[in-house]
Amino acid sequence: MTLNEQLKHKIDFKTKPIGSLGLLEELALQIGQIQNTLTPELKNPTLLVFAADHGLTDEGVSPYPKEVTWQMVMNFVAGGAAINVFCRQNRINLKVVDAGVDFDFPADAKIIDAKIARGSRNMRNEPAMTAEECAAAIQKGRELAKLEVSGGCNIIGFGEMGIGNTSASSLLMHRFMNISIEECTGSGTGMRGEQLTHKMLILKEISEKYDPKTPEETLATFGGLEIAMMVGAMLEARNQQMILLIDGFIATAAALTAIRINPEVRENCVFCHSSDEQGHKLMLEHLNARPMLQLNLRLGEGTGAALALPLVQAAVSFLNEMASFETAGVANKE
Repeated sequence: MTLNEQLKHKIDFKTKPIGSLGLLEELALQIGQIQNTLTPELKNPTLLVFAADHGLTDEGVSPYPKEVTWQMVMNFVAGGAAINVFCRQNRINLKVVDAGVDFDFPADAKIIDAKIARGSRNMRNEPAMTAEECAAAIQKGRELAKLEVSGGCNIIGFGEMGIGNTSASSLLMHRFMNISIEECTGSGTGMRGEQLTHKMLILKEISEKYDPKTPEETLATFGGLEIAMMVGAMLEARNQQMILLIDGFIATAAALTAIRINPEVRENCVFCHSSDEQGHKLMLEHLNARPMLQLNLRLGEGTGAALALPLVQAAVSFLNEMASFETAGVANKE
């Protein structure tokens, strides 16, 4: 039998009706395939939160000022954010990456300095990043993923912080999936009514201004430094046969981009939840992804990935530890 057949046999002959553990069975099969083994292990779960500013915030696409980006990064460092709480609860290593925040952090702050620039540019006037900046962000993301592997990690979660990054993600989704701005654009951090209409009009204007051809050009034009760095980390994590825990709308937009660059990335992605942000459900459907949780989250930071980790652990545990009908001496159905 092939490994795939052996995994399916092992799962099906546990002491339970076939399929009765639902999505956990699919997850156990996927993880066994990723690690190419019948006895997978989860080692040193780590969550990287990538932070960057967006020049597009000058156009009023978020109700929050861009200063909130660096202030929330300092909150992460101080241990006070939701992602800190959930990572502590589930024993996940949390690392904060400055991919492009328009702020000078204290030298002693526990932040990975990967700053490519002090934020992306205002897309209404020019592409968000130059080709060189985007390539540098991707490369840095690759290096960070390799660093985690060298430290013994084989499961990596992706979170982000960046005022304005739902707009960048909506534009990436709009371009890669070829659907309307209206379908891709939600409230973000709380846009409603006339504010949301203004946001959509700005994004439509931006979309009509540019015609990038490749996934990399599209990312440079419409993305952000934290999104580009996430893309690089996802590409390398796939190369290293890691499990990728994909959080919400922005992380999924990064995954969508990475999958456009290398379709094999999809095989390693575990989509952790379905966000309340409009468009996320459509992205998940496009990627043929069944999210593990539906909690009406729309916070970002990697919170959905941190909350989903115990379910990933449960899938591996039942595969490795649950008795089979044969070993337990339980009669199987005829």
